[in-house]
Parts: sequence; C-alpha cells; structure tokens
Amino acid sequence: MSLQPIRGTRDILGDELRQMRFVAATALRIVKLYGFQEIETPVIEPLAVFARTLGDTSDIVSKQMYAFQDRGGDDVVLRPEGTAGVARAFINNGLAQNIPLKLFYSGPMFRYERPQKGRYRQFSQFGVELIGVDGVQADIEVIACAWQILRELKLDSRVKVQINTIGDQESRNSYRTALVDYLRGHVARLSEDSKTRLEKNPLRILDSKDEGDQEVIKGAPLFEKFLNETSQKFFSDLQNGLKSLGIPFVIDPMLVRGLDYYGHTVFEITTEELGAQSAVIAGGRYDGLIKSMGGTQTPGVGWACGTDRIAMMVKDLPSETSPIAIVPMGEVAEQKALKLAHELREKGLTVDLGYSGNMQKRMKRADKVGAKVALIIGDNEIAKNIVVVKDLAKGEQKEIPWDQIYESLVPKK
Repeated sequence: MSLQPIRGTRDILGDELRQMRFVAATALRIVKLYGFQEIETPVIEPLAVFARTLGDTSDIVSKQMYAFQDRGGDDVVLRPEGTAGVARAFINNGLAQNIPLKLFYSGPMFRYERPQKGRYRQFSQFGVELIGVDGVQADIEVIACAWQILRELKLDSRVKVQINTIGDQESRNSYRTALVDYLRGHVARLSEDSKTRLEKNPLRILDSKDEGDQEVIKGAPLFEKFLNETSQKFFSDLQNGLKSLGIPFVIDPMLVRGLDYYGHTVFEITTEELGAQSAVIAGGRYDGLIKSMGGTQTPGVGWACGTDRIAMMVKDLPSETSPIAIVPMGEVAEQKALKLAHELREKGLTVDLGYSGNMQKRMKRADKVGAKVALIIGDNEIAKNIVVVKDLAKGEQKEIPWDQIYESLVPKK
C-alpha cells in the first residue's frame, strides 16, 4: 500500500519551503518595526470559538471546518483562521488591562475546501491584530504594515489594495433593511444557501460566490448611500491617511463582511496572478467581536495573509550561504574531518561533511550542495598537519596549516 498525503495537503520542500520561510521572515521583520508582539494560540480549539464568531450560515462553519468530538466528548475544531483564537486568548488571559495591544501570529490553518492553485486544506497564515483603538489611525497603520511587507517582497507593483466601508451599527441597520427589501423581490433567483442567509444574516449574501447570487447582487443597493455622517467621516479619514502615506488604493463598493461584529473598514489586497484565489491579504475592523465572545466592548482591527499564496509570487530569493565542503579520504581522515567540521560550525560557518565514497563522488556532492570551497584531508595532509583548501569556482588550491584554517576561510574585516 502506498501512503500519500491527505488530499489538499502536501509535503513542502526545497525552493517552495524557502519561499514560504522568506515571506514569513520578511513579515516578522516588518511587524516588529510596527511594535507587534507575537502570540501563539492552540491549533485545536473549542468548536464554539468559531461557530459563535463566524456564524452558522458561513461556509467556513457549515462546510469547511474540521470539527469532531475528542475522546472526552468535547466538540473541537482545527482552527480555520486566526482572529477568533486571538480574541479568545485576549479574554481568557485578562489582556484588556494592556490595551492598546498589538499582536501577530503565524502558523497552520485548516479548511475542507476543493483544492486548487493557491488553496490547500492545510495552509499557512500570518496575521496581525491591533486591539483597543477605536480611531481610524489603527486602520491606517495595519494597512500600511501589510503594504510595507509586500513592498519589501517586491510585490507592490503586482497587487491592488481594495478598500470599502460598512459603516457603524446604525448605518448597517439601515442598509440591512434596504438590502432585505431588495432581495425579497429576487428570492426565487437566490441559491438555497442565500435563501437561508436572507432570514438569518442577509449581509452574508453579498459574500456569495454563487453565479446566480452574483447576478442578483449586481442590482443591490450600495452601502455608501446608507452611511451616516460619522461613518462617512471615518471612511474619508481612512482614505486621506492612506494617501498621505503614499499607499495606492481603489474603492470596491461590493467588498463587505457579513457578520454583525464587523464595522467601518474592510479591505483586501489582491493579485491577478493566482487565478480564482485573488486575495493575498484580507482584513477589517471588528469592534464587536470580543464582546460577542463574552468579553467587554473592545474595538479591534487586523488582517491575515496566506503565506502559501504570497510565496507563490516570490521569484527572487536571497542567496543562501554557501557551505564549506570537507572531503576526507581514509579512516583517520574521517575522524579528523568530523572534529574539524565541529570546530568550524562552533565558529559560525556552514559545513557539509562528505560521509562516504571516493574522491570523485565526494567532490560531486560538494558541487551539488553549492560549496565554493572544499577542504581535502588525506593521510599525506595529516602527516604534514595541513589541509588542502580548493577554490571550486577557480579550480585553484593551496595548503593551509591546520591551525590557520578558520582564518583562511573568513575574509579579514
């Protein structure tokens, strides 16, 4: 029987893994410039954390979650996203006294979806949450942070920042009434999922990917016509702030979030290079989330990015440090080489040790691992207390006394 990875998961090797590590390392470096501190939440969470926050009419809860009962009979889930877990941790750990709080997270998430380019059932996500600030400065800052990460990755010319507003609670209530009135006139054309949402959470219909729903949505009233003065000013201030930072954006009036705890800013950064999976970063303001989970009223705004998706766009990776190859010939040389490799590694050098084979085979391995220098040790070299240092690019070699090997390999400053 051939054992294969579960559909929608994969082994990550070589350049793909290097790309993902590079994206994560770049994101880590930038979020630290903004003062974000790391938080790590469990991969497995109570089902209620997501069922309560994402809503039972969402695709994630109704179709995509890996939910099951553990051996103790508790309903648990592999986390499908990061924000709800951070909000739970905020409440459980009494972090309200530390606001404003800037947190970031990274790690695997799980959703049962149809695998396709840029979409996996286990995927890697990086995200930030700025909790405790109700002013638009927070929204501007988290978008600026996301934009700077993409600039550092040299992707800014290949993506588009899309923003919208869904206003405050008063504005959303007014809009919901108008939206329901409109949709009831087209209910026969709606998908079964959207018919259910019409009764429970009509704003979620605007997120529908069903082609029939999308045709109906095209004629729906626009949010902007129902924004009160407070909401209009918040959105205007957001735009002015982004312009002042030189961050290009477009307004997408169809960009929404369907849950009640979202408000004001919603945004996505998208690309045309990944097919249907166009969003690489998505976020927004969720002032009602923590209260909906049993905490005190606490504003928040954040975003999450698909590390896998962004990594697929990264082409130019920084060159890795070339290792130093040690090529021992003979049993005594093997022992000397092992000791030399240990000493050089302790001094911070990357060393690849040839374990077996004749000289030709070991030199081929040195080429394969990208070594620029080979240290050759045989009986003759041991007798003379030297090592042959060979420049693999130039083909030149020289004899170096054993106690001067490190100095010969490290350029003088």
